[in-house]
Amino acid sequence: MGLTDVEVAISAARAGADVVARNYGSEHVRFAKTSTDFATETDIAAEEVIVGVLQRHRPADARTGEESGDSGSRTASRRWLIDPLCGTLNFAATTPLLAVNVALIQNGRNVAAAVADPIAGELFWTDGSRTLVRRSDGTEQALEPSPASALLEINCDGPLDRPFVGGQLVHDRRVRAAYGPRVISSTLGVAWVAAGRRASYISDGSFRNNVHFAAGIAIAEAAGCVVTDLAGDPLHTGRGLVISADPTTHVQVLALVQPHLSALVTGV
Repeated sequence: MGLTDVEVAISAARAGADVVARNYGSEHVRFAKTSTDFATETDIAAEEVIVGVLQRHRPADARTGEESGDSGSRTASRRWLIDPLCGTLNFAATTPLLAVNVALIQNGRNVAAAVADPIAGELFWTDGSRTLVRRSDGTEQALEPSPASALLEINCDGPLDRPFVGGQLVHDRRVRAAYGPRVISSTLGVAWVAAGRRASYISDGSFRNNVHFAAGIAIAEAAGCVVTDLAGDPLHTGRGLVISADPTTHVQVLALVQPHLSALVTGV
């Protein structure tokens, strides 16, 4: 019998994570995208092995990779979204905050997802109902979101040509009075909300079929986290993303975000 969709996602993410872990701490060739954004040969190699797993087990499906773009069937209703190394700058600086993301979307719905941490040896996964973390020793534990950490993960990788919410929130003393802001610059933080290691995650931007965020969002939703845009409306309704461990935290975080979101709209 062939692998299930989630088993394929896990196999693909683990294959990519093995490449990243093997190359972690070595010298890297950088392929510049912008002055602060680049890929390394490891990003490319990890994506190649992930695509290889998907080609072998799901040859009829479409694929979108951060480095290689679209491949596979152009008419397939099923598409794999691949981020082979989220946190490339961390990786190049030998900073162990990284994620390998693989997600399957079918007709706009999350079907299966895996987020691998190559350095800690953990792999977070969901089949749409179950959400677990698999450790390096093979044991698994169900994910349980919790606000107990009081840590707020803020994505500060934003545009250069306009203000964005992340940078302003880190500066806001009300945010720092209520939560401990953290900026790890990797979507590993999204999976950490599902695992109870972060109370909430905030990012500006657009997230439909986003290779960086699709897997983490799928895991957070399946774990029971609250997921909305920055205004508290359904995701993709407006701009941005807020993921919280529970409804109470979500309301509190949205209240902290709202003044900044209003200022961006009005230009104040």
